[in-house]
Amino acid sequence: MLNRRHLRIKILQILYAFGQSSGQTLANAEKELMHNIRKMYEMYIYLMLIMTEIREVAERKIEDNKKKRLPTEEDLNPNMRFAENKLIAQLAENKALAALSEKHKVSWMGKGELLRGFFKKLTETEEYRAYMSADENNYEADKEVVVRLFKRHLINFPDLHEFFEEGSIYWTDDLDLVASMTLKTLKSFTENSDEHHELLPLWKDPEDEMPFVKSLFRKTITYGEEHEALIKKHAENWELDRIAVMDVILMKMALTEAREFPQIPVKVTLNEYIEIAKYYSTPKSSNFINGVLDKVFAEMQETGTIKKLGRGLIS
Repeated sequence: MLNRRHLRIKILQILYAFGQSSGQTLANAEKELMHNIRKMYEMYIYLMLIMTEIREVAERKIEDNKKKRLPTEEDLNPNMRFAENKLIAQLAENKALAALSEKHKVSWMGKGELLRGFFKKLTETEEYRAYMSADENNYEADKEVVVRLFKRHLINFPDLHEFFEEGSIYWTDDLDLVASMTLKTLKSFTENSDEHHELLPLWKDPEDEMPFVKSLFRKTITYGEEHEALIKKHAENWELDRIAVMDVILMKMALTEAREFPQIPVKVTLNEYIEIAKYYSTPKSSNFINGVLDKVFAEMQETGTIKKLGRGLIS
């Protein structure tokens, strides 16, 4: 689920928090980092479950309408298209999703009012109304409406954002990424998908990614003063305390990655941190970081601090 860029961003967030805190140990900060990554996966489970929960709201509403004292013809013979949506039925029957929900203790239980609000808002959308009134009734139509409602409306509801903001201080930053992973999973279902259809794992390759996370985090702190001196040396006309804190952390991470991971090309490292800077630092940060790192990398290569394995890994 998480690629290297996502992991770098997680490390950046915790390094920033670590630098702003007083008295926090390295071990505790590392625990917080791994907890933060696990919490991100919990958000994925919440989003994978949400359509099945909203469908239950729809089903209860249908039953309640039938029990009215003076039910209408529509109450007695309701439109069941959404309640019988085939993709949502697959999600409800998916064993992997049920197992993950239980393992991570993720549930929408007790959030009935919130879910009823989501359902009401979805029923007011053009996509929902067109779906409910359409003559076409097949799996692809069912799948398309779920994807559209999720992508265009549900993920943008302020109440959903508020729910996640209250759940974790990092979830607001994670929402776009996790929503894209949820959409990828929804789109992976087909009419023939059974109850064993696979979901995305937390780690693409745990044996590779977990050591990467822990090593980059710890070594960035270990080399902190050494790398600060290099940054200061090559940041012409800039005192270190005048450089944005996020820029300094990003450059420290880049320098650490370049020297600690011989299989990652220097150019890849440089491009990754420039891209992250565009979203997590100042408008001018990417050009500034590019200029400083170019010079520091050149010095580290000359001194042999950076050693790459294989052809094409230096440039």
